[in-house]
Amino acid sequence: MKFKHFFTLLFTATVLHINAQSDTNEVLFTVDNDPVYVSEFIRVYNKNLDLVQDESQKDIDEYLSLFTAYKLKLKEAKTLGLDKKPSYLRELNTYKKQLAKNFIYDNKVTDALVKEAYNRISYEVNANHILIKIPENANPQDTLVAFNKISKLRDRALNEGFEKVRKEVHNGTSVFGEALGYFSGFRMVYKFENAAYNTKVGEISQPFRTRFGYHIVTVLDKRKSRGERTVAHIMIGIKQNDTLNENPETRIQDIYKKLNQGEDFEALAKQFSEDKNSAAKGGLLAAFSSGKLSSPEFEDVAFNLKEVGDVSQPFKTKYGWHIVKLHAKKLTPPFEVIKSELEAKVKRDSRSKIIDAALHHKLKTKYNIDDQQPALAYFESILNNDYFKNTWKLPSNFKGDSSLIKIGNTSFTFKDFGDYLEKTQRGANPKSTLKTIVSEKYDTFLNTRLIQYQENHLEEENQEFAHIVNEYRDGLLLFDLMESTIWNTAKTDSLGVQDYYNTNKEKYMLPKRIDAVVASSAKQRVLKKVAKLLDENMDLNVIKKLVNNNGKVHVVFTSGTMDANHQALPDNFQFAKGISKIYKHNKAFIVAKVNAVFPKQLKTLDEAKGLVLSDYQAFKEKNWVNQLKEKYSVVINENALNKVKNQIKN
Repeated sequence: MKFKHFFTLLFTATVLHINAQSDTNEVLFTVDNDPVYVSEFIRVYNKNLDLVQDESQKDIDEYLSLFTAYKLKLKEAKTLGLDKKPSYLRELNTYKKQLAKNFIYDNKVTDALVKEAYNRISYEVNANHILIKIPENANPQDTLVAFNKISKLRDRALNEGFEKVRKEVHNGTSVFGEALGYFSGFRMVYKFENAAYNTKVGEISQPFRTRFGYHIVTVLDKRKSRGERTVAHIMIGIKQNDTLNENPETRIQDIYKKLNQGEDFEALAKQFSEDKNSAAKGGLLAAFSSGKLSSPEFEDVAFNLKEVGDVSQPFKTKYGWHIVKLHAKKLTPPFEVIKSELEAKVKRDSRSKIIDAALHHKLKTKYNIDDQQPALAYFESILNNDYFKNTWKLPSNFKGDSSLIKIGNTSFTFKDFGDYLEKTQRGANPKSTLKTIVSEKYDTFLNTRLIQYQENHLEEENQEFAHIVNEYRDGLLLFDLMESTIWNTAKTDSLGVQDYYNTNKEKYMLPKRIDAVVASSAKQRVLKKVAKLLDENMDLNVIKKLVNNNGKVHVVFTSGTMDANHQALPDNFQFAKGISKIYKHNKAFIVAKVNAVFPKQLKTLDEAKGLVLSDYQAFKEKNWVNQLKEKYSVVINENALNKVKNQIKN
């Protein structure tokens, strides 16, 4: 989406404010017999009232002039067929789809998930789990076997203790018994996160399934989030084989002594740290929160450092010996600060399936779609094992004309779903049953078409959405028109630009200016001394040392070329060479040494190129709009206009 389109015209803002007091269906004016209604004019006028900078645009007649010019341009764009361009239609469709998401999804569900996510990241859970690993697409028989296994392990864990069972059953292939340490929201898949946060400390969850298989989880502890830390470290690996035959602990202790002698941490990290990824950066690591690193010992030391700049004593992890320096610490931000960030994460996370499911349920209810679909039995009967080979075809006697579902006023037949089945057979899971395949494909087919239907009819059902889309549609169309008709042609019309410059030279004059040094001080007596020193041509740095002493700044100098509007000069400043009188200015005093006075002079075309081009474009646009007024007749309904004026005045 081209962001610049939002600035094409005054009329493309997106805030809606409708005044419904007048006869809004009444025609205000026509452009070549195309009606423009009172309702649109009032809506746009009210919406832009606080945005206009020129007070004249608040005058109804002035605004109507702008609005008719706007409509004339739209008429020309459509006459030129710009609204039929594939690139225009593609971009408009993309925007509509993006915008529709804000209108068709259930914000209550999203908001609840965002608040839940904030609560989750505000606390950390320490948990262990046992997993019976099975593929996500496992057949029903294997799934039942895995469920029965995890259920029996839960019974054992309740009787014998979770840790005992966890350690005994772990084999690292089909059964995993793992100590996970502390983690917070978004660190685990959502189903696992739910089980961990919803299980009380000391208890064992019921069996639950994720894409990895069946789990049970026990919660050891819950605590308030420790936030995020940024640290640097110096690491000496456990397998240390240098020429001095030093063991890692001795080497790290020697480095620690150098730190205590005042040597720079970053410099020592660059010289001696064996973590090659961080050594070149002075040992600096990316920010992390609890559970993000694979070393709980390292995390504990980092989070126990209190103040930025604190350095730990040497300590050991499975990776080697470390010294850690705290660079930054951050607690969980307030909800409002990270709400938008959490919402984006929720929509990327598996939580998004809950949002999708809520939308599908809402649309099924809205369009009276029954959850039961008797026709699926017929599709199960015509499917065969060719589907798994990507060679399945619809049978010759296929009942394609039979009705499948109706969404609003659009009907879908057996052929619509049959074609979908045929096109999407690639990658079908060979472990699935034909019944499961048909059911899953139908759900996807139905949900996709429900959303498409809602998107396609949203303009009819939602006035706010319709207004926003229409404004973007017009703004996008006018951008293309202005770019091709005015902006690009003006940039390439060098002769026209030169001619416009020659005709309007008085607009591109440099004002009278001075080359000066201006001294400013709150004390007039200080400036008297400065004026004398300036008159003696003393160097500014010397003057500063003489008047700005004992740690106090009594005078500030500004130098350069200045015109009468320069902020350093008072309004009544006299442009004359030499030392000026002392002026009162902005609750202080100034004195200036004017080295030269430059008279008013014409800018060259190169110097004024940006301004000339902008003025030339405005000139071309004004002439072009006058041509459009001759090309298309505009007829104002004076009676309707008077009603609008009276309404807005009231």
